[in-house]
This record gives sequence, structure tokens and C-alpha cells, in this order.
Amino acid sequence: MKVGLGLPISDPPSLLTWARRADAGPFTTMGLLDRIVYDNPEPLITLAAIAAATTRIRVQTEVLLAPLREPVLLAKQCATLDRISGGRLTLGIGVGARPEDYLAVGADYATRGRRVDEMMPVLRRIWSGQPHDDQVGPIGPAPTRVNGPELLFGGFVPAALKRVARWGDGYLSAVPVERTDPLFRMVEKEWGAAGRAGRARLVGQVNVALGPDSVVEDAKQTIGSYYASLAGTYDVHMVTTADQIRTTITGFADLGADEVMLYCWAHDPDQVDRLADLLA
Repeated sequence: MKVGLGLPISDPPSLLTWARRADAGPFTTMGLLDRIVYDNPEPLITLAAIAAATTRIRVQTEVLLAPLREPVLLAKQCATLDRISGGRLTLGIGVGARPEDYLAVGADYATRGRRVDEMMPVLRRIWSGQPHDDQVGPIGPAPTRVNGPELLFGGFVPAALKRVARWGDGYLSAVPVERTDPLFRMVEKEWGAAGRAGRARLVGQVNVALGPDSVVEDAKQTIGSYYASLAGTYDVHMVTTADQIRTTITGFADLGADEVMLYCWAHDPDQVDRLADLLA
């Protein structure tokens, strides 16, 4: 079972410390969330800095709100990050649930799912090196993989799960492990129905905080603020003890997950070492 870390958003200058410690530890991936109307660092820029400060660990958007971005520029940005990181980018894509992010950039919230479906052939065409259209030639740089970086989709509705089979390499579940099984099984069903070879990569995510009471309180305040606008519509779940984290990792493994992302909300970088010791 691979285990990655989701990076905190409350103290951007500390993220390079997090990155170097994680790169020296047992972790496989570092992830970063995406918002517009919030006090968080922009993920593609931040992950580029993290890639430069590390040598082996993967970097992942968890998840990038793709409908907020122009697809040609996004394709170029992701290919660039993939190349300069030596093929370490995993692009997680989602649509988000907050209308204010769409209002901020003048995008249509109601058609955000359709927007992703329209963007995907553009991204794939550019990453494969084909001309953009009849008037515009190929757009580089070429990503490390011919068809682009590894691509995960997040989401809970049937349309999101179908996108995994049509366009993706795998699925990221951001709900508690107790509610993940039907989502994983539906992804596998859609994958088979689409005639895809092999199997979809399955990734679980759990919010964690490990440390003294001050760390746990910092995490609870930060995650509470982040999800405040979704109160009553999103189940904010966090595990805060070593036993709970181990049990959650085992639970995802039993469901067939390939990786579990431990998303950290408190800014204390000593959590990296505590979590590494837990895994050991």
C-alpha cells in the first residue's frame, strides 16, 4: 500500500520544509487542493516549487478545478510541470462545489461538468503532439508520457465516475473509507463497460492530524473554515490518532486501494516525521 501526504494550506512558506521531509521518508506522493476564493496557494505553481525541492516523490493536484481554467494553457502548464519534475505529476481533476469560485473567474457553475467533458479531448490532443486545430500547430512541451501525465478524477456523481473510464487512469475518493466501497466498485464497473484494459488506479483520501492538542486544534479550525460554506452538505471527517490512521489505511487496502492520501490540515511539519514513524 502506497501512502501519500496532502499538504496544509495555512502556511505556504512551510511547504518546502514539508516537501523535503516527505521526500526523505516513506511517502509516495504530495497532494495540494485547489480553490480560487480562499487563502490557499495556487497548486500548479506551488507543486512546481515542490518538484524543484525534491527528487523522487510525486506531486499531485487534489483536485484541480479544471473548469476554471482555459484548456490550452492548462495543457501547456501541466506538460511543463510534468517534464521539469521528470514525469512525477499526477493531475487530479474535479469540478468543485462552490459557486463563488466560478463567479470569481467568470465561469459558468451550472455547466462545469460539461466543461470538463469538452476540455478532455483538447488536453489529450495537445499532450499527444497533434496540431491544436486546422490553423494552429502542435503545442509543447511534450509531457513525459505520450498521452499526458497520470490523470485521476475525483467526484461522487455518476458522471464523474464515467469520466474515469473514458479519460482517466484512476479515481480519487475523498469520502470516508466507510462510504468508499460503492464508489470504487462503480468505477471498476464503468472501466469494464468502456472496454478499458487493465484496471483503474484507486486512491483513497482521509483528513488527518497527528500530534499534541495544539496540532489537532489547528487542523480542526483550518478544515472547519475551509468547509464552512458547505456546512450541511459535506461530511467533514478527520482522524487524529495513530490507531485511527492505521485502521483507515487498512480499510482502504481491504477495498483495493492502490494508495491512501493522508491529508494534513495543521501546518506543523513535524507531522511528517510522526506519520513516517507510524508507517514504520
